[in-house]
Amino acid sequence: MEELDKKIIEQEIKSEPSAENPFRLLDLKLTHVEKKAAGIPAVLAVFSDLFEEKTILRGGRALFKMNQMDGFDCPSCAWPDPDDERSVLGEYCENGAKALAEEATSKRVTPQFFKENSVNDLAKLDDYQIGKLGRLTDPMYLPEGATHYQPISWEDAFKKIAEHYNALSSPDEAAFYTSGRTSNEASFVYQLFAKEYGTNNMPDCSNMCHETSGSALRPTIGIGKGTVTLEDFHDTDVIIIIGQNPGTNAPRMMSALSKGKKNGAKIIAINPLPEAGLMGFVDPQSVLGVLEGGVKLADLYLPVKINGDMALLKAIELLLIEFEKKSPGSVFDQEFIDNKTVGFDEFLKQFDHYDLDHLAELSGVSKDLIYEAAAMIAFKKRIIFSWGMGLTQQPNGVDMIREILNIHLIKGSIGIPGAGVCPVRGHSNVQGNRTMLIDEKPSNEQLDRLENHYGFKVPREHGYDVVRAIKAMHEGKIKVMFCMGGNFLSATPDTTFTANALRKLNLLVCVSTKLNRGHFVHGKEAIILPTYGRSDKDIVNGELQIISTENSMGVVQQSKGMLDAVSDNLINETQIVCRMAMATLGDRSVVNWQKYHDSYDAVRDDIEKCIPGFENYNVRVREKGGFYLPNAARDKQYFSKKLDGRAPFTLTEIPDNTLAEDEYMMATTRTHDQFNTTIYGLDDRYRGIKNERRVIFMNQKDIDKAGFKAGDKVDLYNFDDGIERVAPLFIIVSYQIPEKNTVTYFPETNVLVSVNNVVKESNMPASKYVKIKIKKHDPEVYKKVDQMLYQGAIQRP
Repeated sequence: MEELDKKIIEQEIKSEPSAENPFRLLDLKLTHVEKKAAGIPAVLAVFSDLFEEKTILRGGRALFKMNQMDGFDCPSCAWPDPDDERSVLGEYCENGAKALAEEATSKRVTPQFFKENSVNDLAKLDDYQIGKLGRLTDPMYLPEGATHYQPISWEDAFKKIAEHYNALSSPDEAAFYTSGRTSNEASFVYQLFAKEYGTNNMPDCSNMCHETSGSALRPTIGIGKGTVTLEDFHDTDVIIIIGQNPGTNAPRMMSALSKGKKNGAKIIAINPLPEAGLMGFVDPQSVLGVLEGGVKLADLYLPVKINGDMALLKAIELLLIEFEKKSPGSVFDQEFIDNKTVGFDEFLKQFDHYDLDHLAELSGVSKDLIYEAAAMIAFKKRIIFSWGMGLTQQPNGVDMIREILNIHLIKGSIGIPGAGVCPVRGHSNVQGNRTMLIDEKPSNEQLDRLENHYGFKVPREHGYDVVRAIKAMHEGKIKVMFCMGGNFLSATPDTTFTANALRKLNLLVCVSTKLNRGHFVHGKEAIILPTYGRSDKDIVNGELQIISTENSMGVVQQSKGMLDAVSDNLINETQIVCRMAMATLGDRSVVNWQKYHDSYDAVRDDIEKCIPGFENYNVRVREKGGFYLPNAARDKQYFSKKLDGRAPFTLTEIPDNTLAEDEYMMATTRTHDQFNTTIYGLDDRYRGIKNERRVIFMNQKDIDKAGFKAGDKVDLYNFDDGIERVAPLFIIVSYQIPEKNTVTYFPETNVLVSVNNVVKESNMPASKYVKIKIKKHDPEVYKKVDQMLYQGAIQRP
């Protein structure tokens, strides 16, 4: 371990946080809020991270292979790569480079490190410090009652895991979690093992990001994915970005938006915050673009209230109906409506009861701006709606996405070039995981194919999703949990409740490349299994393997690592699953796990026999740019099977977002210096925040009305379910945000998100819709917090 890291840990170990301030504030500095994203600062940030991880040469060399056709897939977001030529300067963004820097780091977390540092001591580090410790090199085991992780051989690790599985009274007492980093091949064998073992308990990261999208899309258009390609963004008329911040969440999307803009597209941005990535883009690969100061992206910005999106969408539809009445046949695609949809008359009738003034008031957007948006859409057909978790993590997110589909259906703007819906997935293969049957609710059709091919009786009962799994752990119904990547604790809601659930497990197993907080909040026993990153060479029997992933637009392509592994004691995720399966199932298994263990090609041969669209998989995945999976909604305008290929209009309701006088609506978000729960740095450059994460963005009028001032220290409370939840010591920052709305960073405020505050139908945590109260910081609050804190249940430095 590096000397600097030793000093950090020694300092934290020696100084137990005082009762007055267990949640450390750093040194907040406010800079100017950016109006454009990327540019030279993004380039400098990339090299700064490579330098910090001491991997300038190793990591720098790998950057030029990331997202290239003969290289490896970025471990960060799932935005698609161009089908044709890719930039020789680099097909990556700032956050993708940060992810690679931490993956290619020269820092190592060895058995000696664990010998020197107890679990309790490590839990006192913040998430940023934990993430900077380096790559894991060896399997580690924490016995019951032990204070330190200790080395364990791979053979003994699998033996211990198998003993726990085989001691359970039912397979349903086990759960198998998956993060979006896992390849198609590893995902397929993982779900296959779970099903042969006997359970569909497969909570995964989709349950926390885009389960809402799938729940909305499958019953209406027959597929739980988007219906556009990257080329559609380049040649369209209108792009509406709603509940999404591309500058941070999918920075390469800005290149597509810029290209579409240059080709004549109009862009409408709908979001409570005027994010830099919505407003403008400076292409760091274009000298002329940098000199000219970049391009303006949004032609129109609609500052919607949190969860005011439904009222806004209905207001736009109301105006589209008026435009159609004035110019019959010019706004609606009546032929498409007649031949491809059902329920139009009922849909239309509801608007007799809506009033534009009232809808505008509920949305927080002025009538003039709404009219301007409707006018931009009215006489265009090539329209793309793109959304992120600003919609999917709302309690009525499923309905809002179906309302977006209603607009596409009246316009006929789906299944044609330059038009369709685009849920922007977060993690790089989260969509591929679901395609590979990582699903707690597999269909009978999917299960029939597996059963027919393998010959064992597959479980038919639906399993636990993330929220249900947390509750089941609390109730003692889940006793062993296996996490294939991710940081379950920090990604999930209701941090204290989740932490206490994890502690009730008999065994928690985590397959990881680096340490995270989830390794320090564990069951009676815990095992860490280290594995390869995307950029690492994956060599099996002397042969360099390729894996495959699926991006947000349904393209399956190969990924081939190029860096030497950080340790000789790592094995890949597919082999981890296969060895676990062989140790657990033994002679009672009918699957040839050894064959899969020795060759990814063998895995892909059976994927194509079990999952439609993967015909000739091993050949096509090696073709330049990979291949598109079938998408009947996009390719044939064929939608719901139950409706003979037609799509239904959906009747939805406007939510009641009434707040008490002393309540505010809070949405969680990420900084520009993080990806999901991974904290790369302590700045949020585009929002003007430097060296601090414990901030709450508020409207200045709300600050004044409550008797606060910017810079005040406050405590945040939530009282859902009659339970007092508290996130102490935040700094108020005045920001351009609708009144009574606030924004904070996760995972710091996940503690305020009730496990019962979920999206209807999808059962996702509604982290963008949390009612809170804000009180002046009281040092006595720590007495309440200390009751919840135990081995790092809530992040404390």
